[in-house]
Amino acid sequence: MSWLFGKKKSAEEMLKEYQKMLRKSQREIERERKKLQRQEKQIIREMKKSAKEGRNKICRIMAKDLVRTRAQVHKFYKMKAQLQAVGLKLQTLRSTQTMTKAMRGTARAMGAMNRSVNLPMMQKIMMQFEQQNELMEGKQEAMDDVLDDIFEDSDEEEETEEVYNKIFDELGLESLKKMENVPLEQQQQEEKDQQQENLEQRLANLKNI
Repeated sequence: MSWLFGKKKSAEEMLKEYQKMLRKSQREIERERKKLQRQEKQIIREMKKSAKEGRNKICRIMAKDLVRTRAQVHKFYKMKAQLQAVGLKLQTLRSTQTMTKAMRGTARAMGAMNRSVNLPMMQKIMMQFEQQNELMEGKQEAMDDVLDDIFEDSDEEEETEEVYNKIFDELGLESLKKMENVPLEQQQQEEKDQQQENLEQRLANLKNI
């Protein structure tokens, strides 16, 4: 009757309502089943009492009532199982509908993305990136070589000076070492100036690569 109010329920809304009705029916069936089981226990107690008192006819009538009660309990179990099966089917339908909706939206988004992708432009950009990346790697390797040469020479000179000083210190020839340091320092300064000049030249060459 929802169409009378100008609004038609969606399939998802209808599924929700059916699931709600099923859960309500299951609760009612479960409530009635428990009620019958309590009644079954009561009948058994009365049967035992009648049997002890020798009222066999009444006991037989109650036995028939007990059989019918148990049969009804069994029917309630069966009805609940059937409702649960229907509920599972509805849940499966609802999940399938949700998945279909998500896939439809994903397909639309993927289609929009594919239409927006300019493949030739992307290929051109990738080629430019590769070229610039190779150029940058070449410059980096050349810079690393220059720095390695500089630091290797520096380390070697420091180790040489350290060993040299240690020998003079052990022999107690501090004064002789000071005399030799005058031309040595001049020579070291000239070597440093030459290394600085070489470094500046190599860095200038790198800029032209």
